[in-house]
Amino acid sequence: MTKISSRSEKSLHYFRNHYNCAQSVLTAFSDEVRLPEDICLRISCAFGAGMGRKQYTCGAVSGALMALGLKYGKGLQDEEEKKQYTYQKTRLFIEEFEKVHGSVTCRNLLQGLDMSNPEDMNKIKQLGLFEKLCEQYVLTAVKLTEKYLRQKMVDPI
Repeated sequence: MTKISSRSEKSLHYFRNHYNCAQSVLTAFSDEVRLPEDICLRISCAFGAGMGRKQYTCGAVSGALMALGLKYGKGLQDEEEKKQYTYQKTRLFIEEFEKVHGSVTCRNLLQGLDMSNPEDMNKIKQLGLFEKLCEQYVLTAVKLTEKYLRQKMVDPI
């Protein structure tokens, strides 16, 4: 495999090779969350296309939030502050993603088209929305995840 130099490139590599948006984002951070790529792909698989093609929360957003949770989330022996810290990063991530794209809902992001409707799915494919839009959602999710992994927060809200 060719050396991939950035998380954005890695996420697009996965997305363009038949992995979903959630898988593509989370797996780009496999080193950061200290999980093998195969495990990241499996964990995030059900979250693609707004959770199993139900078109709820965008899979790119879900994959990003999984990465933040794996990095900062509250575990068995952790204090409540870790959960609040993770929630703070989550809220900021969602607000910024919505500011850029207008929504975090898959169906809204795909121009209201329903992936479970064959006519709408054909239209999505004909318009190239996975390539034109979803790739941008994946890239935004990676960029924001990088930002919120680096950014130190103060006083959990």
